Amino acid sequence: MEDIDKNGDGFVEVDEYLGDMYSPEKGEPEPSWVKTERQQFLDHRDLNKDGKMDREEVGHWILPPDYDHAEVESKHLLVHSDVDKDEKITKQEILDNWNMFVGSQATNYGEDLTKEHDEL
Repeated sequence: MEDIDKNGDGFVEVDEYLGDMYSPEKGEPEPSWVKTERQQFLDHRDLNKDGKMDREEVGHWILPPDYDHAEVESKHLLVHSDVDKDEKITKQEILDNWNMFVGSQATNYGEDLTKEHDEL
């Protein structure tokens, strides 16, 4: 919150929200993705429609209550490692994609791969 709330009023206005992602060049037209992000702010980030995000709204933005990070990360690992698309990951598939697994929070950054697992 402190990084984005540039004016220190305890809220994140749309310009502060966009300013965290985009710094316009003088005379440059606004890219379409910025317009899309502005609409995202208005439609989905500003939950109480007061034109700014308070701490609770920022919390919903950063950690959405209906978003399961572990499930999303594990599905990501499965999709990108299951080469034969049998919905199972073999030891070889893990080894072939070791860099993705050791960089993943789902495997405790690779630490969990050193433990014995019957599934493998």
